[in-house]
Amino acid sequence: MQQREEKQLEASIDALINRVAHLKNSLHSFIFKLENEYDRLTWPSVLDNFALLSGQLSTINKLMRSEKTPAFRNQVIIPLLLSPDRDEELAKLTEQRVPVFSHEIVPDHLRTKPDPEVEEQEKQLSTEAARIGPDVAQKQIQTLNKLCSNLLEKLNNPREDREAESSAMRQNKPTFNPADTNALVAAVVCGKGLSNHRPQGPGGTVPPGGGPMLSGGPNLQQVTMQRSTNQQAAMGGQGPPQQPGKMPSSIKTNIKSASMHPYQR
Repeated sequence: MQQREEKQLEASIDALINRVAHLKNSLHSFIFKLENEYDRLTWPSVLDNFALLSGQLSTINKLMRSEKTPAFRNQVIIPLLLSPDRDEELAKLTEQRVPVFSHEIVPDHLRTKPDPEVEEQEKQLSTEAARIGPDVAQKQIQTLNKLCSNLLEKLNNPREDREAESSAMRQNKPTFNPADTNALVAAVVCGKGLSNHRPQGPGGTVPPGGGPMLSGGPNLQQVTMQRSTNQQAAMGGQGPPQQPGKMPSSIKTNIKSASMHPYQR
């Protein structure tokens, strides 16, 4: 009876080691693709690798839950020899991951309980869960279920509906600032907010109506007087002298005749 149980245990361990080796090879292959072939890797290929890993994990779980597999939790592993020296056989079996089997490594590799930090976090979570009353917990559960339902509904909606919603949101989103628009219109129409400062010329303040472009040159009155004086000199000095700043009558006549229709001359 005992020999049969030992043989069954050895067969189960061999089968488990074989399945874990297949899972390890698949992980190595997938990691190699991610690190070296990421530029040629497609999403369907990634999904295939995930499906392969998921299937291998499911196979290991079925093997562990099988009736023919003995309960490994009832088996106790006791280290018979601890040494700080390097063990070549152990390094070969663990692919150079565990070169020595010392007092420092044994508590981590033969641990049957979570780490102390994880246990402390679990205790804190359990304490916080015990503080929450049934009514508060039920409300939180209902809120979480509602959020999950809304998220699932959005995920299950067709792609066209999501695109229509996103386009509608983009169209309804304002593309201008009303305050800036009103300020610009007020500045253009009424001059609101514009500065009244006038530039100064080399001689001081520029008189009203003048500007830096006209400084140092003749103004409109001087040009008119010069034209009238030249016209009188060309006519031999005849006619009364014109007052400064007024347009000669001959210029007015020419302007009037030029503005008339050709058939009215």
